[in-house]
Formats: sequence, structure tokens, C-alpha cells
Amino acid sequence: MMVALTLARYVARRFVGATLAMLAGLTLLVSLFDFIELLRRAATRADAGFALVATIAGLRLPFVALQILPFAILLGGLLAFWRLTRSSELVVARAAGISAWGFLSGPVAVALLFGGLGTAAISPLSSVMLARAERLDYAYLRSSAGLTALAGGRLWLRQADRGMEEQGVAILSGRPVSDRETAREGFSMTDVSLWRLSASDRPLARIEAPRARLLPGRWVLEDAVTFNADRAAGPKQDLSIPTELTPDRIENSFASPDTLSVWALPGFIAVLEAAGFSAVRHRLHFQSLLSLPVLASAMALLAAGFSMRSSRRGGVAQMIGAGVAAGFMLFVLDKIANEFGEAGTLPVLLAAWAPTMAGLLLALALLLHLEDG
Repeated sequence: MMVALTLARYVARRFVGATLAMLAGLTLLVSLFDFIELLRRAATRADAGFALVATIAGLRLPFVALQILPFAILLGGLLAFWRLTRSSELVVARAAGISAWGFLSGPVAVALLFGGLGTAAISPLSSVMLARAERLDYAYLRSSAGLTALAGGRLWLRQADRGMEEQGVAILSGRPVSDRETAREGFSMTDVSLWRLSASDRPLARIEAPRARLLPGRWVLEDAVTFNADRAAGPKQDLSIPTELTPDRIENSFASPDTLSVWALPGFIAVLEAAGFSAVRHRLHFQSLLSLPVLASAMALLAAGFSMRSSRRGGVAQMIGAGVAAGFMLFVLDKIANEFGEAGTLPVLLAAWAPTMAGLLLALALLLHLEDG
């Protein structure tokens, strides 16, 4: 028992070293290509210098590392187990009666730890830094900001309406003002139209205003004209509409789910769905983050199954190539499942967990064949 535990710790150390080396190398390689692409886009922007491009690329580093983590575990595991097999260390251990399941417990535990840290720690850091990077990208490198690119430059919002005699829905549409004005005056829109509907979608009133400002807990519509159900126009006046929306919630509702922390996603999903927006992408991303530790352990087992074949039997290069190909196929399957999930063809849980469980079952089947077949 002590020998198996010592061997498991030794294999785990070799696995950690190879995985961290792969993670650092792949992250820097992908970030280099990202940096070159940012430089190309910044070449036509007079106010976007080298420092800004380097800042955006640096802020994206945790996000890139999180995306690459499963493949770094796979490639690092392939390298570590292949080295141990080539030096006959694993062959001797198995000849001494130590089961592969025994010394693989260390690498699997390390992979679970990596996945758990990725979900619980790296994901919140990545979301904060990526959100900052996207704001800089929108402000300096893109021709239109995220909020003004929704539908012909107009932003559409839906919220609960408690300002009438009966509970209903308010639909607000307008053009967000520029970033400089927003930073000085708070979130506001111009050319605003607001429709008040009853719970049964019966029109109650339409309000037109040249400007609306979002203050804590309320919208303030300046010089608003109210058209009632009989289409009679009322006098111009400032109106106050209660709201639960905030500038952050409005911006995040249209931002990538990657810019939201795993800890903030459940509450934000509830708010998003209560406001009438679709939260499929956010729920899918949340489940993908939850499945990351299982996916990481599956990659570790998959690496062991494809690289622990004795070199004397030949075909080691083909086996390692098959391992890389299997990891690529899992990546493709994950992207396809996500597309079906976002389209509503597959349930969110199935779309997020099916590739992970497929990789885990493949790895277990391969190891069972190798160990007991």
C-alpha cells in the first residue's frame, strides 16, 4: 500500500511538471497569435498604441489559459506517461503487481484539482480581466460598441412594470449615448420609446421622450409625452419609471458569458430570465464551468490510456497520435454540442455534459482494455 502511494505521488509530480509546462507554452503561443492580430487591427487606429495592445493581450491571458487547460492536461499527460513508459518505470511497477488504477490516482487527483481551481479561482479572475479587455477593445479597436450594435444602433430592454394600476411589462428602446457622456452622466439613452403592456400583453400606454437617464432604482424620462390607449397625447413632463436594472446588468446581459464569474452566473441568470431575456448561453457556460473538473480528469485518464503501451510492442507514435486526435474530436464534439444547446435543439445539461462524459467513458474503456483486457 505504501509503495503504491509513493508511486502515485511520484507519477503525480511528473504529471504536474509536464502539464504546467504545456499550459504555459500553449498559453503563450496562443496569446502571441492574439497579440499579432490585435497589432494588425490597431495599425489603422491612431489612438491605439503598442502599450494598449499589450495591455489587452495581457488581460486576456487567464481566459486563454482557462480555454487551453483541458488540452494542456491531455498533452502534458501524454508526455509524462510516455516518458515513464519509455524508461520502463511503469512497466516495472505493473510487473511488481501495482495496478494502473493505483498509480493513476495521483494524476487524476491533480487533474481534478486543476479543474476545480480553473472553475473556482481562475474563472472569476478571467471574467474580470476579460471584461476589462473587451471594454478597451470596444473603445479603441472596434467601430461600434457592444450596446449600440444590437439592432441598428438601438438598444431594446424589457423589465417588469409596477408603475401602472396592474402588474405588467415595460419595453424600452433607445440609442445609448457615447462612452464619454455615459461616464460623465451615468447610463442614458436618446430617442426613447417606451411601451407599457398589461400581463396579458394588452397595450396600456406609449411614451416618447428625447432622453432617458438610468438612476438608482428608476428611469427618468425627460420631456416625455404619454399616449394613452385612446392615442390621446398628454403634456410634456418628466416621468419616473421604477426599475431593477443597473448599467452593469444591462451591459452584462449582452456581453459574452465569459466575462461573468462562475459565482455571479446563477444570480445573473435569474435576473436575466426575470427581465424576459434568454439566458441559454449563460446557463450553458455555467454548466461547462461546472463540468471542467470532470473533463480535466477525463483528459488525464485519456492520456494514460493512449501512452502507457509498452514501447517494445511498437506503435507508440500511432497511439500518441490517436490520443491527440481523440482530444481534438472531443473539442469538435464540445463545439457542436454547444451550438445545438444555444439553438435550443439540445437541453443545456446534455449539451454541456455530453462531451465530458463521452471523453470519460472513452478513457475508462481504453484503460479497462489496457489493464484487464
